[in-house]
Amino acid sequence: MARIALVGASGNIGSCVLREALSRSHQVVGIVRNTEKLTAQPGLTIAKADLADPASVAQAAKGADALVVSLRWSDNAAQVMEAARLAGISRVLVVVGAGSLEASPGVRVLDTPEFPAAWRPGAEGAARALASFRNEKQLDWVAFSPSWTIAPGERTNKFRMGGDQLLRDAAGESRISREDFAVAIVNEVEAKQYHRQRVTVGY
Repeated sequence: MARIALVGASGNIGSCVLREALSRSHQVVGIVRNTEKLTAQPGLTIAKADLADPASVAQAAKGADALVVSLRWSDNAAQVMEAARLAGISRVLVVVGAGSLEASPGVRVLDTPEFPAAWRPGAEGAARALASFRNEKQLDWVAFSPSWTIAPGERTNKFRMGGDQLLRDAAGESRISREDFAVAIVNEVEAKQYHRQRVTVGY
């Protein structure tokens, strides 16, 4: 059983990670800016903190085995790393989106013609966050990218893991459910299989 500090526990992906972790009897500290978005339940400690103040996140996360972060990146990777260091947590798992994956050799998903313009600022922010983590040599970080399409769906526990290239299924589609993406993240909290690298999850 692990103690997981989860930043963004009320978000689309964070809430799935929370549910998956609790279902496996892990202890979770749900770190959010608005505590009203979380419901008290066994195994969950709700903490109010904001990455704008890394010390507040560190205080909430102190004693955790891993820091898991799912949020909108806006040049705040340094705050995540600072919070982890202040809390004494070396293991950090972050969600960085699919935009920085390679759709084809040398071409990022966010640079393809079909990538929605409205998504680009967030995707570029996530790509910068990934670059920041790749320059980090002390923390034991793992960056998680979903497939092109990630949406509510089933928890099948049947998916593939990849690296920097977009995963596609036999029909050429790139997709993963939020539920299975959360399974992959909690699996990694438990297994500690990957170190200082980006991984992707898809069917």
